[in-house]
Amino acid sequence: MAAVPGRQRGGADVLAVTQVFAALGDPTRAALLERLAHDGRGTATSLTGHTDVSRQAVDRHLRVLAGAGLVESRREGREVVYRVRPDTALRTAEWLEELGRAWERSLEAIKLAAERDDPA
Repeated sequence: MAAVPGRQRGGADVLAVTQVFAALGDPTRAALLERLAHDGRGTATSLTGHTDVSRQAVDRHLRVLAGAGLVESRREGREVVYRVRPDTALRTAEWLEELGRAWERSLEAIKLAAERDDPA
């Protein structure tokens, strides 16, 4: 049975998981998230040096990551500081693990059915 968008499955809201995947589907955003995870925090200005896009583009990418719940932001003086939200990554990983377990169960059921039908 297909999941209905927005329904809970394994602790992760399916709609939220799709937003995470959409945000990470862009290589620049994925690289920015990886840099934030490595450095612990960063601003659009500090992160621009690690990309080949403008500061304004980095700022837009960070807002997409924030919208997907992957990063949080806080204003410090004139800058906005971003940090990774590990809870979102954890929920997404749990969702993927559940999906993998469901796939394994399906494959095991197919194997058992094939073994029952095997005349040898």
